[in-house]
Amino acid sequence: MGYLIDFEEESDKANFLPRLRRVTHIGFPWLYNREKLSLWHRFISLFEPHLKDVVEIDKFYYETLLEAAKKWHKQSSKRLIIESFIKILDYEGRLYPTNRCIVCNKPINEPKLNLVNSLMPTHTFCSKGFEFNKKLIDELFLKKSTINLDDNEVDKLLPIIFKGF
Repeated sequence: MGYLIDFEEESDKANFLPRLRRVTHIGFPWLYNREKLSLWHRFISLFEPHLKDVVEIDKFYYETLLEAAKKWHKQSSKRLIIESFIKILDYEGRLYPTNRCIVCNKPINEPKLNLVNSLMPTHTFCSKGFEFNKKLIDELFLKKSTINLDDNEVDKLLPIIFKGF
């Protein structure tokens, strides 16, 4: 569900799965804001299918989510989702450069491009969708910051991100 908890683990020889004891919920100021909480749950739900077969999850994911959760009430939640998503794609080595189309494998020399699942770049004629300014997307991928994107572009990136990793 995306809640931060503190707990003690209690092992039992009869059960292979340890029990959680002394569970404490660590809250954030934005938990009572319905819109922010809804966006958080949608963002967190992307991780279950993405990490379900992973035996040991690297602390990078936890740190990235914790950093976003701490900023969630001060900054735009939508922008934090985009920035965190890009950080994770970059960490996993799956942040594709915008100079080549993933559909036709030809260079993208135009000033506009489209983005598909996992923010993979395509020519505007190779896929349908919202056209993005290539320079802005290059800067977004490089700096991992949405500062130069307008709200319309942020709103167009979110449905692409919510399709999953």
